[in-house]
Amino acid sequence: MFRDSDNRSLRLIDQTGGSHRSIGSRQRVIEVALWFVSLSVRMNVGAHVSISGSRVDSDSETPPYSDIRNAIPRQLAFGGNCGQIFTASPRVWKQPSITEDEATGFREETAESLEGPWVIHSAYLVNLCTPKDDLRAKSIDSMQADLDAAAQLGVPYVNVHLGAHTGAGVEGGLDNAAETIAELDIPEDVMLLIESDAGSGTKLGGEFDHLAGIIERTDEEIGICIDTAHTLVAGNDLTTPEAVDETISRFDNVVGLEHLKYIHLNDSKHDVGTHKDEHALIGEGYIGEDGIAAIVNHPDLRDLPFALETPTEDGKGFSWNIAKVKELREN
Repeated sequence: MFRDSDNRSLRLIDQTGGSHRSIGSRQRVIEVALWFVSLSVRMNVGAHVSISGSRVDSDSETPPYSDIRNAIPRQLAFGGNCGQIFTASPRVWKQPSITEDEATGFREETAESLEGPWVIHSAYLVNLCTPKDDLRAKSIDSMQADLDAAAQLGVPYVNVHLGAHTGAGVEGGLDNAAETIAELDIPEDVMLLIESDAGSGTKLGGEFDHLAGIIERTDEEIGICIDTAHTLVAGNDLTTPEAVDETISRFDNVVGLEHLKYIHLNDSKHDVGTHKDEHALIGEGYIGEDGIAAIVNHPDLRDLPFALETPTEDGKGFSWNIAKVKELREN
């Protein structure tokens, strides 16, 4: 069914991440045709979008608001119906600043226009595993601000990496993370999600045992977000239907599928076990079309929300990547 919000999204934002002018009218026709075909595919899939009140590269015109509400029309324009946001710059210690009017508008427009849930991604500086008191204190303050913002915005999930133990060891790092989480006041309608990691250096979350370990150590009910690119390079094959079945079965045995709440759907520029975190366009990386198709059609995964963090390359932005996911989806 073609909704008014679908029509509105065509008018508001550039479908190809601001790049269609450079790739020619024929490519533009293909992009739009794929986008219209994708409207018939019902799944919860979207992108990580900007909350900027100013015009960004993916905007074809000045956005309608000067605040976080711009995330909704941007999501719609890419063909998404759920997705991810930051509440502030992720590279600095900055608290979100959201008025009640902005939050009310965000909640109302989300309920009216989107079908799946938002997730807030925490700041990159947060380190739950750290043995350093000052970094732990800053991480707690930042996480609490995002959790409170999620409650204000009606967002059910806040996503965070475990971080690096920096010498404390795996067990010590997991203990530190559990103690940090225990310091948080998690709102009733918000769930904290721990994201899987590529597993480089002393970062935790690359092994399913790490994810199970933090769940076991935490009294609070927490969930898991699997990043497919991270999972691949951490050493888990996702390149064929058989490999996806095996990896998901192993995840279920170690962690439990009941804890999996969200998926970051990304292809990878690096192969299994390389521990290199660099995302690729959907179907054009080492996971490939067969692997992505197996993930989005897997009976234990297909009903979960998928958020893309894919790059914009060769004139292919979020709208191309979302359309590609829907093309691979079997309804």
